[in-house]
Amino acid sequence: MIREVVLDTETTGLEHRLGHRVVEIGALELLNHIPTGRTFHTYINPEREMPPEAEAIHGLGTTFLKDKPVFASIVDGLLDFVADSPIIIHNASFDVGFLNAELTALGRVSLAPERIIDTLHLARQKHPAGPNSLDALCKRYGIDSSLRSKHGALLDSELLADVYLELIGGRQTALSLASAAKTLPKAVQSTVVVGVRLRPLASRLSEEEKRAHAGLIAELSGKPLWNS
Repeated sequence: MIREVVLDTETTGLEHRLGHRVVEIGALELLNHIPTGRTFHTYINPEREMPPEAEAIHGLGTTFLKDKPVFASIVDGLLDFVADSPIIIHNASFDVGFLNAELTALGRVSLAPERIIDTLHLARQKHPAGPNSLDALCKRYGIDSSLRSKHGALLDSELLADVYLELIGGRQTALSLASAAKTLPKAVQSTVVVGVRLRPLASRLSEEEKRAHAGLIAELSGKPLWNS
C-alpha cells in the first residue's frame, strides 16, 4: 500500500526570511494514487498584518485570520496527518521553505528533502517547453479548475492530485480502479475470512466410479507422480 500526501499552503508573502508566515494549509491523502477522501485543512493566524498584494491572491485578510489558531496550535495535527509519507507539492521549495521556517521556530524537526516530490520538477521534465504552472497543467490535462477564482490550499491540493496522477501516467489506471471498486457488491469489497471446515464433506463419488478410477490408474504405464 503506497500512501502519499498532496499539500499546498498560502502565505502572507513570498519570502519567509523577511518574516512572512503561513496562513493556510490544505492536504489530502492518496492510497495507491487514489484519493481516499481524508483531508487536512486549516487557516492560521500569522500574527502579523496581511499585505494587500497577498490578500489579492488568496482572499485571506487580517480580519478573517485574527481569530484563527496560530501555527503552534495546529502543528501536531499537521504532522500526524502527514506522518512519514512522501509529500507531493507544486514548486516545493516555496512551501517547504515556509513550513520548515515555522517548524524550526518551534524547535521541531524540518521536513526532509528526500521525502518531497516536486510536481513542478516532474512537469518540467515531461513538458520542457512549458508552461508548467498549476493552472497551465490543469488546462493541458483537461482538469476543471473553474472554481479556482483565487488560490486556496485545499482546492489547489485537489487539483494538484489530478495533475500529479497525469504526470506519472497513472490517472486513468487510478480512476479505473476506483470505479471498479465502487461497482462491486459490498460483500465482495469486504475482507473474506476463510475458515477450516470442522467435518469434511462426504465424497460424492459412487462405488462404481471409484472402481472405474482405480482401474484407469492401474492401466497407466510407469509410476504416476502422485504415487511417488
